[in-house]
Amino acid sequence: MQTLSNQLGLTLTKRSLSIISNQEMGFTLTLLNKRQASVKNKQLMARILSVSPIVVPCLFTTSRRIVRVAVTARNPSISFESMALKPPLHPTYDLKGIINLALAEDAGGQGDVTSMATIPVDMEVEANFLAKEDGIIAGIALAEMVFREVDPSLKVEWSQKDGDCVHKGLQFGKVYGRAHNIVVAERVALNFMQRMSGIATLTKEMADAAFPACILETRKTAPGLRLVDKWAVLIGGGRNHRMGLFDMVLIKDNHISIAGGVTNAVKSVDLYLAQKNLKMEVEVETRTLEEVHEVLHYASQTKTSLTRIMLDNMVVPLPNGDVNVSMLKEAVNLINGRFETEASGNVTLETIHKIGQTGVTYISSGALTHSVKALDISLKIDTELALLVGRRTNRA
Repeated sequence: MQTLSNQLGLTLTKRSLSIISNQEMGFTLTLLNKRQASVKNKQLMARILSVSPIVVPCLFTTSRRIVRVAVTARNPSISFESMALKPPLHPTYDLKGIINLALAEDAGGQGDVTSMATIPVDMEVEANFLAKEDGIIAGIALAEMVFREVDPSLKVEWSQKDGDCVHKGLQFGKVYGRAHNIVVAERVALNFMQRMSGIATLTKEMADAAFPACILETRKTAPGLRLVDKWAVLIGGGRNHRMGLFDMVLIKDNHISIAGGVTNAVKSVDLYLAQKNLKMEVEVETRTLEEVHEVLHYASQTKTSLTRIMLDNMVVPLPNGDVNVSMLKEAVNLINGRFETEASGNVTLETIHKIGQTGVTYISSGALTHSVKALDISLKIDTELALLVGRRTNRA
């Protein structure tokens, strides 16, 4: 009983464990103490791995067959601290829960039937992470969390860290341990890494072009991946806009329409924050120079919580593909440093440099997260063959 609990990584007591029955294809675990989040997560992992002799070989065998195919020497001296940049804060976001949800989605309650059929119980392998295109790598810390969740005994090493540049054909990390568990974790880890690296790569390009303005993302993130997407923006050198509806007041066009005008909307926010004794950043969206004048007039007459003015769609596209930023520049000059400014709308890689030269504090772009192109990354055991195929298809 004690050996089993140690191998599974669970804290099982007489109170929390009601049934451990040895069945033909594995074990059934029933945990009574469901209030413990760590035990819940371990339960979920038990379902993902099916807890069968083939899926969790550590329960049924002590011998190990070591197989290494086209791998380089394991060198601890090239390992980096994976958590180069911590994720942004969120009061309710459960990153570990998101990982377990992704793993459970893949397992479907049955486990990896292909691996159960093809991978020997006691086999260990070393697999290499391979970049198939140039970009900024992101999600290393998150991938490590995925492997640790599937099997804490897996050893992961990196020659790069989050935020580093990678080039096509570069082997930038490796994972070593039980073959089945590596394959179970592979796709979930890569899905996170590829999306995050795509976001970080585009963010880096836009941040460089926007200087001296700072690039921000928006709330246009993939549902359920808000923190992950915003983490990738930070890794790429961008800044985070508000995390959600709770951490900043952002008075948008619909709020203004409902409130009966921009002055009424800002005034209502000032009253609400005073009544609730709340202090937080306040931003208001303006769509015309008249609205900018109106906000500035209100702020000159009244003590306000306003900290930033959004200048929305004041970048006007031209037929030749260029943009006219004269309206945006005029608005920035009107504000004259009294508030932070944020340009929004018609922001692309082609237009962002010109926008950044107008004097705006921030430039926000939903495209950073809603139109991201994933960076091509793979995890290969037979690295030499993978590189051969990659060169044949111009992907290595």
